[in-house]
Amino acid sequence: MSNQKVERNPPPGNEKDLYAKHQKVYPREVHGIFAMLRTLGVLVLLGIYYGVPWINWGDRQAVLFDLPGRKFHVLGLTFWPQDFFLLAVLLIIAALSLFFFTALAGRLWCGYACPQTVWTEVFLWFERKFEGDRPKQIKLDKAGWSGEKLLRKGGKHAAWIIFSLYTGLTFVGYFSPIRELVPAFFGFQTSGWETFWILFYGFATWGNAGFLREQVCIYMCPYARFQSAMFDRDTLIIAYDEKRGEPRGSRKRGVDYKGQGLGDCVDCTLCVQVCPTGIDIRNGLQYQCIGCAACIDVCDEVMEKMGYPKGLVRYTTQHAMDGRPTKILRPRMFVYTGVLLVLLIGLAIGISQRTLVGIDVIRDRNTLYREVNGLIENVYILKLVNKDSITHRFEVSIDGLPGAELLVDATGDIEVPSGGVLEVPARVRVDGSALPGASAEVQFTLESVDVPGLSYTRTGRFVGPFN
Repeated sequence: MSNQKVERNPPPGNEKDLYAKHQKVYPREVHGIFAMLRTLGVLVLLGIYYGVPWINWGDRQAVLFDLPGRKFHVLGLTFWPQDFFLLAVLLIIAALSLFFFTALAGRLWCGYACPQTVWTEVFLWFERKFEGDRPKQIKLDKAGWSGEKLLRKGGKHAAWIIFSLYTGLTFVGYFSPIRELVPAFFGFQTSGWETFWILFYGFATWGNAGFLREQVCIYMCPYARFQSAMFDRDTLIIAYDEKRGEPRGSRKRGVDYKGQGLGDCVDCTLCVQVCPTGIDIRNGLQYQCIGCAACIDVCDEVMEKMGYPKGLVRYTTQHAMDGRPTKILRPRMFVYTGVLLVLLIGLAIGISQRTLVGIDVIRDRNTLYREVNGLIENVYILKLVNKDSITHRFEVSIDGLPGAELLVDATGDIEVPSGGVLEVPARVRVDGSALPGASAEVQFTLESVDVPGLSYTRTGRFVGPFN
């Protein structure tokens, strides 16, 4: 046996780090066409988010999801829980749209429209206003605490917190009338749930956009992980032209760099400094890339200063990088487009044909039929639905079964409140000799007494003796 001593607990400092400590990313401010598009996207999207709750439609808020009242107002339309299938179709359309645009133009959503990207851009703007651009931020973080550092950091966080709270307040304003919510909040009169969600959503905004930032995209967002399933070699991506740029190296403007065996890349690392996720685009396509195109703007600026052609980093496809033609119209694009069109048409038809009243006919399956005074009787449960904004009085009638009699277990007209669903037991009796067979169809019609023309018909099944 060897006498070699085995050190089971190595002293501190000798163990190997299994996880690298997170290094803060300081994105450099960039200007260019794509930076302008991102700024425009931020202004438009945040303008919609913060502005829509303040728009009125008649005597109510234009967009209001009234959960206690089970009413969802969208402009001139009011949806009820019974319209949930429309929401399901809308979510499927949103998912397929994401697949479509990803297959076509890569991570277009991530770079320009994702809430994480949009709010992070705003928080970065606040950070630059208080702490300066990238070099000043790095210097400030390395410096010891002083009055100036405390003032700058405190001012930045104060601005972040105020903006986050207003973001949370606006979010809750989609569920509670915002014109009543705002004065109630500042008067400390909001309900417990309203206060909770305002603070929760505000805290989430402050944490995600202020601290987590690129970590949400890299570690938390599942989209970065499965996007490769939607990519092909004709998908638009941001790529570095390695054949043109390598070998990289610094040089002065105007020198014969090709005579020195250098490519167009001057190795300025600005493409890394402007990247919000801190990656080097020159290492090839990476899942951390959100497609914001900041590296394209800054590289084009450097190429212009050096007198080189732009496009060393550019939007392109893998086929184009290999010198092959790019096919925009390809089978998967036709499939996505066809399915999206069908769903959009179906959603439009579903909304346009949506009725304000409805009736569901549920036949009692415990007993096929029963004989009452020489007549064949079936028992039903009628679910009467009123999706209008006011209470209606209804009456129910049947058709399609000659000589049939409808007996409803209710006296007078049936009153159904706004957004209500009322279950009413009913019986249908008919002479067995009038039945065309063992079963027959019978039509139940729900008709409003107070609003002529407001009606809905549903077909049920009447079962009799088997001859």
